[in-house]
Amino acid sequence: MTVPVFEEYEPEADCGCRGCAQQRRTAATLPARHGGHPAAHGARRALVLATATGVVLSCGAGQAAAHEADRGGPPTRTIADPQPGSPQGSVGPLNNDGAPGAPAPGTAQRTTTRTAIIDRAKKWVTAKVPYDMTAYWSDGYRQDCSGYVSMAWNLGTNEWTGSLAGFGTKIARADLQPGDILLFHNPADPAVGSHVTIFGGWADGTHTHYLAYELTDPKARKATTPMAYWSNSSKYVAYRYKGIVSGSSDSGSATAFPGAAKFGAGANNAHVTRLGKMLIAQGGGRFYVQGAGPRWGDADRRATQAFQLAQGWTGKEADGIPGPHTWKLLVQGTGRKIPATGTGTSPGGSAAYPGRSHFQPGKAGSHVQRLGEQLVRKGYGAHYTSGPGPRWTEADRRNVEAFQRAQGWRGAAADGYPGPETWRRLFA
Repeated sequence: MTVPVFEEYEPEADCGCRGCAQQRRTAATLPARHGGHPAAHGARRALVLATATGVVLSCGAGQAAAHEADRGGPPTRTIADPQPGSPQGSVGPLNNDGAPGAPAPGTAQRTTTRTAIIDRAKKWVTAKVPYDMTAYWSDGYRQDCSGYVSMAWNLGTNEWTGSLAGFGTKIARADLQPGDILLFHNPADPAVGSHVTIFGGWADGTHTHYLAYELTDPKARKATTPMAYWSNSSKYVAYRYKGIVSGSSDSGSATAFPGAAKFGAGANNAHVTRLGKMLIAQGGGRFYVQGAGPRWGDADRRATQAFQLAQGWTGKEADGIPGPHTWKLLVQGTGRKIPATGTGTSPGGSAAYPGRSHFQPGKAGSHVQRLGEQLVRKGYGAHYTSGPGPRWTEADRRNVEAFQRAQGWRGAAADGYPGPETWRRLFA
């Protein structure tokens, strides 16, 4: 269902030149008290009423898809969820008691933790803050998608999708952690499709769905969402706030290094479990057959060493026992991820990525067989007619391509030939 774009309405009495039309489109996104065009603003409100039914119906499709994913995992069909039918305001100060306030000093230097970001995001969801691009919540933040992220990131100003990237660092989707964002800004026409969500964690083992915190019509919500969004998925870019200093969203424990005595032979405590979870989040899942646990084991040592080696450390700095620097990088999520290749096994006993040369026309071997069997286990064996075998076939390639596309990849990243990241995710 196509929802009319509110900003495309132009009062008949106004000039029709391109410059004036662009001015009216910009002004239509602002309330009159902040410089918006009164006539365009009133016309837009009238059009909002006229299209309310279409917005409600289209938003309902997204809610239904989110609930379907929550109940049973990834949807079995393509969901025609609308482009966010929620335009946004522009950059501006916080608004307290209905009167604009001054921007907080040192806005870009504000620091926060992942835990604090998610906690702030949850407050608006719990309060059921309604979407309204011309309104401000009691904390002074604008009630639209970008105002929501401005609030969660504690920016001190109300930003929009065209400026939020300046407060973050671009990261790979595979590196997403709670508190990061997925941002799509459409520079050609910001009112069409531009949107931003807060990443709350992966919703499944294949990383095809995640828990999204967002403010979209009709109110703030958290919902299981396809990576990266219902529409324009390939255009969303992952960003990490530059001011994150420490903390995680799923642990309230102190972030300070607990001491080397908590790790190593004979150790059995919650710090070991937390270390394992952080290492798995950084690509160390192939070392753990049964997941992270409180009892120190060889998997913890090898995963820790692999993370240390990934940072370029050698000798005693890569002995497999976490020190203050190792712990800090893991807690902050800022270190280099553990590569998919190397020693060790993936969960289920599968070897590390054997190399792309094993998956080419005419090739045959145990790696192809293992790949095919794992594709079937993950639900991506639709193109097999007689089951996977040791010889690489077009069915293998098409099944791999389906899995890659489910990760939100396109083009050369979804060519049907498994690389290290495809292999890691498939066996995660």
